[in-house]
This record gives sequence, structure tokens and C-alpha cells, in this order.
Amino acid sequence: MFLGDLHTHSLCSPDGAVPMAELARAGREAGLTCLCITDHCDLLDLTGTFTPHFDWAPVRAAYDQAREALPPGLELRLGVELGEAYESPETARDILARAPRLDFVIGSVHNFRAMMGKQDFYNADYSDLALCHAALEDYLDTLHALAALPDCYDTLAHILYPLRYMRQAGQDVSLAQRDYPQRLDRVLQQVAQAGKALEVNTWRGRTVAEWEPILRRFKALGGEYVTVGSDAHRAEDLGKGVAPAYELLRTCGYRYTAVYRERKPVMEAI
Repeated sequence: MFLGDLHTHSLCSPDGAVPMAELARAGREAGLTCLCITDHCDLLDLTGTFTPHFDWAPVRAAYDQAREALPPGLELRLGVELGEAYESPETARDILARAPRLDFVIGSVHNFRAMMGKQDFYNADYSDLALCHAALEDYLDTLHALAALPDCYDTLAHILYPLRYMRQAGQDVSLAQRDYPQRLDRVLQQVAQAGKALEVNTWRGRTVAEWEPILRRFKALGGEYVTVGSDAHRAEDLGKGVAPAYELLRTCGYRYTAVYRERKPVMEAI
């Protein structure tokens, strides 16, 4: 049975915890049959500073080492989580062009674009509900800007990202409020029309059920490709929520999940 985790981080990410080779071993022990390592390449850092340089050499070295010790039954793919490509599409394209045999590109937004000094959503104080709503407006508009750059991503990542921190602050916010459904529709339609994928990010198994209305809407707007990833940064989190996400996909009328090889979607039955 296919079980793939397409959003994971190793020591090649600033916030990663384990080498790729160890991640691969742990992935097979967790029952994965496909693992894609998607370490961070963010054009803005946590404070909003532009960071246009990315060194592929240690990533490729770690990947080659992991492949040499690859456990039987596991297919390993090399990806990248490319954050904030909208900040400088030319820089993003140059980074991707210099990549050594790249299978998969996750496009993500972690930072404010028009407020808060462009810092990461992780850094903000969400005790003010008005800030939460302003942040979500900023975020959804930025997602749309990223979705309009189809050569800079294969799947659009964790569109629930800012909600993680707002809810931890005790705020009752969702993308079903205010005019967010209309703003989200613009994003999903852009992704669908570009023939790109939408990611179900389980956040290490924390978020699965709340993806249902988004998946149904994506399908209604013509979306075909969906990827699934745990966003694991530690070996023990690999694959968490992936199987339940597949079940949710089936409930929403999807029969396949997309797995990428050399940036081309391969459909795997779920």
C-alpha cells in the first residue's frame, strides 16, 4: 500500500533536527513507501530580511548519503520548500535552475508582505483580534501572488499556516469568516487553472479534518492534484496524519494523490 510523506525537513533546514539518512531510516520504520525531503529555502528570514542566497551543495551531499543507505521498500525524492518566491521571482527561478536534479517544489508563504516589517507570522502577537484579521487579509492576498507564479512551485503549501499561531493565542478565527472564502477562492482557482497541486499539510497530525471544505472547494474549482505532507521536523513525526488525510481525500471524491518526480506529477491510488 502506498504511503507517502511529501513535506519533511532534515538538518539542512535551519529548524531541522536529524540528518537525511536518519530521516529515511525512520520513514521506513514508520511504514512510508515514499519520502520527499523538502528543506527550507526562504527568501525572507524570520525577521523579514531578504535572503537571496541558497547553497545546494550540502543538500545534495546529504541526499546522496541518504540514498547510499536507503532502506528497502522506500523511494526517496529530493524536494525543496521555497518560501516567499513572490518577493523576488527572478531570485527564486535562479535558485531552482541551479538545483541538482530536483523532484518537487513546495511553494509557501511564512511572512507578512505588507505589514509587520515582513516578519514571519510565527513572531507576531495575536492577542489583538483586529491584527489577526489584518494578518489573514495580508496572507490570502500574498498566497494569490505566489499562486500566480506557477514555475516557482508544484504544490501550494499549508494554507492554514497563520491560523496555527492565532489559535495558540486563543483566537477563534477561521478561513470561513468575513470575506475570506472569496479571497481563498481566488487562490484555489489560480492553482487549479495552472495545473498545480494543493497541499494537505497535517502539521504533524494536528490538522486533518479542517481541510475538508477546502478540498471540496478546490475540486469544485477544477483542482485535480493534491499532495500530502506531515511537515515533520523530527523523525518521530514522519507520516503523522498522512493516512487519515488519504481517507479524507477519498471522502471528498479524490481517488489519487500526486507524487512528483523531476517536477512532474505521478498519480498514486489511495
